[in-house]
Amino acid sequence: MQYHISDSNITIENQTYTGNHYGKEDHADGRKYGTFRSYTVLVDGDNVTFRNCTFENTSGPGKQVGQAIALYIDGNNIHLENCVLRGHQDTLFLAPLPPKEIIPGGFLGPKQYTPRYDRTVYFKDCVIEGGVDFIFGGATAYFENCEFKNVEEGYIFAPSTPEHIEIGFVAKNCRFTATSDVPEKSCYIARPWRNFGKVRLESCYLGEHIHPMGWDDWGKEESHETVEFVEIGSYGPGASCQRPNYVQLP
Repeated sequence: MQYHISDSNITIENQTYTGNHYGKEDHADGRKYGTFRSYTVLVDGDNVTFRNCTFENTSGPGKQVGQAIALYIDGNNIHLENCVLRGHQDTLFLAPLPPKEIIPGGFLGPKQYTPRYDRTVYFKDCVIEGGVDFIFGGATAYFENCEFKNVEEGYIFAPSTPEHIEIGFVAKNCRFTATSDVPEKSCYIARPWRNFGKVRLESCYLGEHIHPMGWDDWGKEESHETVEFVEIGSYGPGASCQRPNYVQLP
């Protein structure tokens, strides 16, 4: 099942949205679903609040099915409070898309040809589960008192913050946890989907699944001069001084 929420200025409470489309799945048009057609819920209305809602993509591990979005947000001023997001690879996409694809057809989906608008999204007291790049995109997004739970080894954030945007993903007083089957030191806080990606952690707990290096450059050495990866006041077994030199540790 797929859901499209295009109304603005609404509040939605106590709903569960479940879907199981995935990137490697064959679409009726003869192509694969790809990342951006795999969503369970697409939200492109503005000023929408979700409370006590669940969004899930149950298609399975990323190594088997590829990308599988549970929630695709392309509206502005979206608030999620006490919500749960479940998936594996690419659980949560926060628009805008980058201006250009790296691979032809990589943006195949509902917003492939639409203008790229700046977006701001707020999460409070939410739980977001996933594996590889399970929070990605170009929005300004604030996460307060949230839990990011790895259900497989991988990367939590994959920002594509536009160059002109000052604030990317900000996590404050959040917890980075993992299920018991995720190996120690097997997960990274973030890697840049695009070279101006921005992520900031403030007073966050980092579990033992976090690699001592913490952050990854996705093999893009040129991004060292442009990314803004900042970590302030981290604590827990995954907190470490063994961070790359392009990460800011004030």
